[in-house]
Amino acid sequence: MTVAEAADEEWVFTTILIKINHSTRILVQDQQTSCSSLALGAAKKIQVQVDQQLKDLKDKSKIEEFDKMHAEWKNKLESFPLDLQKQKLKKFACDEEDYRFVCLSLTQALFILGIFVSYDPVVGSNGDITPITCCTRGIDLNKEVIDILCPADCTVEQFSIFGNLVYATLSSICGAAVHSGVITTLGGAITMKRLPGQESYPSVYANGVLSQKFAKWGSSFSVSKIKTRALAASGKPKATVLPPTGKRQKKTPEKKMGNKDCKADIAFLIDGSYNIGQRRFNLQKNFVGKVALMLGIGTDGPHVGLVQASEQPKTEFHLRNFSSAKDVLFAIKEIGFRGGNSNFGKALKQTVQTFFTALNGVRKGIPKVIVIVVDGWPSDDIEEAGNLAREFGINVFMVSVAKPTPEELGMVQDIGFIDKVVCRNNGFFSHYIPNWFGTTKYVKPLIQKLCSHEHLLCSKTCYNSVSIVFLIDGSSSIGDTNFRMMLDFTANVAKAFEISEIGTKIGAVQFTYDQRTEFSLNDYNTKEDILVALRGIRYMSGGTATGEAISYTVNNLFKTMKDGHKNFLVIITDGQSYDDVRGPATSAQNAGITVFSVGVAWAPPEDLKTMASDPKDSHTFFSQEFTGLEQIAQDLVKGVCQDFLSSQAA
Repeated sequence: MTVAEAADEEWVFTTILIKINHSTRILVQDQQTSCSSLALGAAKKIQVQVDQQLKDLKDKSKIEEFDKMHAEWKNKLESFPLDLQKQKLKKFACDEEDYRFVCLSLTQALFILGIFVSYDPVVGSNGDITPITCCTRGIDLNKEVIDILCPADCTVEQFSIFGNLVYATLSSICGAAVHSGVITTLGGAITMKRLPGQESYPSVYANGVLSQKFAKWGSSFSVSKIKTRALAASGKPKATVLPPTGKRQKKTPEKKMGNKDCKADIAFLIDGSYNIGQRRFNLQKNFVGKVALMLGIGTDGPHVGLVQASEQPKTEFHLRNFSSAKDVLFAIKEIGFRGGNSNFGKALKQTVQTFFTALNGVRKGIPKVIVIVVDGWPSDDIEEAGNLAREFGINVFMVSVAKPTPEELGMVQDIGFIDKVVCRNNGFFSHYIPNWFGTTKYVKPLIQKLCSHEHLLCSKTCYNSVSIVFLIDGSSSIGDTNFRMMLDFTANVAKAFEISEIGTKIGAVQFTYDQRTEFSLNDYNTKEDILVALRGIRYMSGGTATGEAISYTVNNLFKTMKDGHKNFLVIITDGQSYDDVRGPATSAQNAGITVFSVGVAWAPPEDLKTMASDPKDSHTFFSQEFTGLEQIAQDLVKGVCQDFLSSQAA
């Protein structure tokens, strides 16, 4: 949570003490050696100033709770000798996890109370530059003007910044320098100048960093590029103390294009119900904003939109509205809390049916993703909407925060709602966060999943979104042994596809003068059942009427074709038909069915090409021997995929 948001809430003081208590407990339990320097009197300073703040609080009930928790914290710390207290307090920056925890949690809590834990300035080797950490604030340094060296490993998540160009002194100095464009995250040397306090520090997005709004603070600072001439005149070597100052870099086309390795059309479906409330709703927006910022939004990268779920769903913005992280962050910030029931089933169904359209900015051939963020549980049934999302080829992720307690389980309509709504119940699409504090560490794992296209199993592909019917010649010229090879060929083709209730469908018809449906497109929903069914087909024997068989298949099997699936007819024959094939094949193609013809032995090439779709050469296969069918199987699968991709790009 941000300082500004916390300051507006009644419960802030209890939250602060929970953070302080948790932080110091970590320090007390950790016996490791110091690796950063806090002032020797930090503990006493905290105690004195907390006591002073208590005098200013008007809510007596909060004071009692505050006092109790603070006493517990103080007693734990004072149970150690003074030198060990010092060692514990010096541990704050020993590793990335502790460092970020202190920067983003404990120190922000102390800021709200006006409690200042000062860092000892570390003098540089030349006596002029003071190296600092990524989280060092303006208030931590006492000089009116000071030259500072920012490290090269700072990340945006470590910066707490309030204002624009003129920053409240509780802001990160290095963060302010990056925000103002004086340096980049590669670090560099800067000059910080102390300024008077002011009112209304604005929130501005600049240079990849979003500063935060703050109402009023007693002191400010500005940052600028260091004056290298003065350093040279003093006789101090510049090269050894001054890395590149990191001038504001020009925006390159690469950045505008976005993260090309993470192409996806993503809809965030966030919780706007009374379950989450106004306070946690703002924290939720912060989390979604962090995800959007790190995704790499751009014209050739991810595109995002957002829908708020409440009593009635509301689309806040579409995929086509914004093509930069900056604009998306501003749009998220402006979203208002709606309230009402958490009708995620209704919201998901509407998002699936209306959000991913060309008019709204969806791109062909790009994975479609919905990220549901729910605080608690849905108020309505969500299973039907989850099934609909899978049918539409949309990958649904669920980010659940604060699972229902045992006492609350009776209020949950379906305790298994997560497994029923996500793309696959395999753990990959479910993302659990215990609470709304410290959500930054959950951002990167979620983004890695969203950008792992090979794991987005619900995306429509040539392997999971086609319907294929094998039209198998059962005439007497083939013989039982060769007929078995034809069945093996169909099985080898079917193996390549993802067959399921919402995936690829397979059917089979055998023909001579007569036709026999071996199984329809909806008879089997697993690959195992399809393979057994194909290999179990009994040889008919008889004449060859291919044209009539094509008409039969179109009228009896493709009438049940699945919406959204591309339809393929694979004709396998060894001889010339006794009837006309041109008319039935043309009718099939006019009905949207792509025809592949596979000929063996005496099958006339002219008939094969007449039946095949255009271009004829890529839809016609021939082998002089039945044993050659094995080599054709993979080429046929590739042909199906090429046609599917062409249809998606059209």
